[in-house]
Amino acid sequence: MTLIDVPALMGQAPARPAPALEFLVVRADAADVAAYRRLRHDAFVDEQGLFAGTDRDGLDDDPRTVVLVARASGGTVVGGVRIAPATPRDIGWWTGSRLVVAPSARSAAGIGSALVSAASALAEQLGVIRFDATVQTRSSVLFRRLGWQETGSTVVGGVDHLTMRWPIDRYQRLVDATKAHLAVLLEPHSACGDAADASLGGPGWVGDDGAPVPGTDVIAACDAILPSMVERDPEWAGWCGVLVNVNDLTAMGATATGLLDAVAGRDAAFVRRVMSGLRKASAAWGIPILGGHTQVGVPASLTVTALGRTSHPVPGGGGRFGDRLSLTADLAGDWRVGHHGSQWNSTEIRRSSELQELAATVARARPAAAKDVSMAGLVGTAGMLAEASGYGAVIDVDAVPAPASAALGDWLSCFPGFAMLTADRPGRSRMASELAATAEMGSLTLERGVRLRWPDGVETAAVEGTVTGLGVAGVAR
Repeated sequence: MTLIDVPALMGQAPARPAPALEFLVVRADAADVAAYRRLRHDAFVDEQGLFAGTDRDGLDDDPRTVVLVARASGGTVVGGVRIAPATPRDIGWWTGSRLVVAPSARSAAGIGSALVSAASALAEQLGVIRFDATVQTRSSVLFRRLGWQETGSTVVGGVDHLTMRWPIDRYQRLVDATKAHLAVLLEPHSACGDAADASLGGPGWVGDDGAPVPGTDVIAACDAILPSMVERDPEWAGWCGVLVNVNDLTAMGATATGLLDAVAGRDAAFVRRVMSGLRKASAAWGIPILGGHTQVGVPASLTVTALGRTSHPVPGGGGRFGDRLSLTADLAGDWRVGHHGSQWNSTEIRRSSELQELAATVARARPAAAKDVSMAGLVGTAGMLAEASGYGAVIDVDAVPAPASAALGDWLSCFPGFAMLTADRPGRSRMASELAATAEMGSLTLERGVRLRWPDGVETAAVEGTVTGLGVAGVAR
């Protein structure tokens, strides 16, 4: 897709400092938009001749387009810029365009910079994960100074322009916060250290969602819920304590057989609320709580251990170069209240039989590799599966199954309720359920890390290098 023109009318530097102009950057109302469009016409049509007759285009009629303006004292619009999705379906790729500053305000430092900075910040707030612009070459120094990166060159209306991109690192920050510490913490017990054969599941299973218990068909999994989440949403924390463990066992192709819990809180009433969520979830999935530990008079915490059984566990690191990645996700439901953009709630609305059907998908399909999408999000999970397999991953952004009401940028980083990432030879995925959507949406590659591939063929880096640092899972199976 051709990028949108973004000339920045900053003019020549004044010979001497001009008086400061007080202004405020805000989202435009209808009157602001009209004033902004007049400034654009005067600059791009009459003054520069970049367009004949009008500079208006389809983005002006797109209801998703957001206009930011700089208002001087008294409400006069002295500049503006617009941002909008670059594709008919919003997949998180947006462009900034038609940056303009009024002639009377071009000697006042800071208006163009403020508009560009505000547009960049707003794009990230809206969940945008690729933000592009086409900038007049003479104005590119402004964008570089603000951190934009040059990606190419073009000509618009006979004038030289540069294509530029605002770097968005939300997925790198997420994996750094949730997974990057694992290698340092677990190294003494990893397959690379002088440890018992069964440490971290043993060779071939290091970094998996569950751990095979030596000499048995038992798979063990354990997860802790963030204390802050237990404190502010105790019933949901209890539900999720079961959910995340069932998902771990599901990814291993195991059937859950029992749960153990360790619950703590400030008083008995609070702990009962956590236990209420645990009991509700254990009943929903039909898994007994075998026992555990409780404590009161201490900060809130919750850890759940799950046991399951399978004679043929599915590895997380079983992928091969060229395998296609498939996502199988339950798209029903909505964002959990209080966790918008971070936790998708599809499971609480499901009947027990439906939850059990979803939990059987990996065991039924037996893919080459599988991992449940958890706190590192889809991007981070793809990085972990690829790392354990000895490769990197590329995700085709437009092919990812996602709920219509979720911004794709959020969907790629959230905890999605039920979502399984699997790897198989191209076209060989056997993952299927009437309750979930399944689609091939990526591949294992020789380039380490995770890259996002866009409809125009451009690839952008989402995660550089490894996610956990634990390396390849071990022996081939």
